[in-house]
Amino acid sequence: MNTDLPPETIFSGFKIATMANASTAFVCGFSGKPIYRSVIDGEYGLLENVSIGVRNGTISWLALEEEIPTHEPSLVQRVDGQGALLTPGLIDCHTHLVYGGNRAVEWEMRLSGKTYEEIALSGGGILSSVRATRAASEQELFDSAANRLRYLMMEGVTTIEIKSGYGLDVENELKILRVARQLEQHFPISVETTLLGAHAIPPEFKGNADGYVRLVCESMIPQARDLCSSVDAFCESIAFDLEQTRHVFEASAKAGLQIKVHAEQLTHTGAAAMAAEMDAVSADHLEFLSESDCEIMRHHGTVATLLPGAFYCLKEKQKPPVNALRKNGVPIAIATDSNPGSSPVLSLLLMGNMACNLFEMTPAESLAGMTRNGAMALRLQQEIGTIEIGKRADFAAWNVNSPAELFYSIGHNPCVGVFKAGKETRF
Repeated sequence: MNTDLPPETIFSGFKIATMANASTAFVCGFSGKPIYRSVIDGEYGLLENVSIGVRNGTISWLALEEEIPTHEPSLVQRVDGQGALLTPGLIDCHTHLVYGGNRAVEWEMRLSGKTYEEIALSGGGILSSVRATRAASEQELFDSAANRLRYLMMEGVTTIEIKSGYGLDVENELKILRVARQLEQHFPISVETTLLGAHAIPPEFKGNADGYVRLVCESMIPQARDLCSSVDAFCESIAFDLEQTRHVFEASAKAGLQIKVHAEQLTHTGAAAMAAEMDAVSADHLEFLSESDCEIMRHHGTVATLLPGAFYCLKEKQKPPVNALRKNGVPIAIATDSNPGSSPVLSLLLMGNMACNLFEMTPAESLAGMTRNGAMALRLQQEIGTIEIGKRADFAAWNVNSPAELFYSIGHNPCVGVFKAGKETRF
């Protein structure tokens, strides 16, 4: 840290929820004195009467407000929080934001008694979105995804993961990944892209899942490697079995890509443990996760990403084992799983509320799940997820008195400012 260079922006007058781990030591960038956190709200890493200096989009110092040197006002922009809460920018670490059409009709069918599995096996579900996505142009996909993205950004999201998975052939999977990358070019948001070619078996490979897996491994992954950082797979009775999923991950590792997995959502398959043993970044859904799976995930550093929107929309009964994840020290991330079928959700704050009310998580755990642990689920924890010196200045400002209020009111958005690399966003 070089405190001799003036910052470009100083953030003052905020109550700051750093979301840093309890062991993090905060020291004033100028006097070297410790900056003490609030004892009452230690889980959020709260700091008061502290300012943040930002230079070149990065947090260059934290300092007690009374110790900040006076810089030339014409050179330094000052942001006065007027008592608002400042958190790290939110991270939605599991979405399927780029797709064609919608599945409102299938939602009606589920309300009439059809199960998700029945709809999928009859040609609906993911395959109905595949048909609409294949028929859509890149511009049409961009326009519809952009509308969805704006809602998430208005709630303080500054980093998002976008999976493919509704093309199910090489051409259309690449098309989805290109659109996801274009979103990052047009909006002040960081986009992490994931290839989910192994999402479902396409109609042209009906009865030949192994043949489709070969296509994914031998053609899709090699051609997508420059458009994504990770590869995902859906291991489930209505998708791919354990051995097929393993083949996808082996091909991913060979291509130098990270792996993620949709696992243990409808049944226990063992995919979460297998993926963890193969160095998976995260295992997601996890309603049927076992105690031994949790131990394996902890040992290998795999994040558990919980998706309460899908749990709610599918009216699932089996909850993910939050207590076992806590007991084993597995980091828990929270995401929207925004998709046209099982989680047509565009509110990460609502997911925080559901994580509390449906999964018995605390508000502090929910906020950690979309900041610190959300960053871990993308292996970006060295760059984002907490407010600490050296990390990117991605912030969200909120008109609330305490962090718990972020998830207390349903349908209310208290976000009053979003800052990407220190600059206020306009979208």
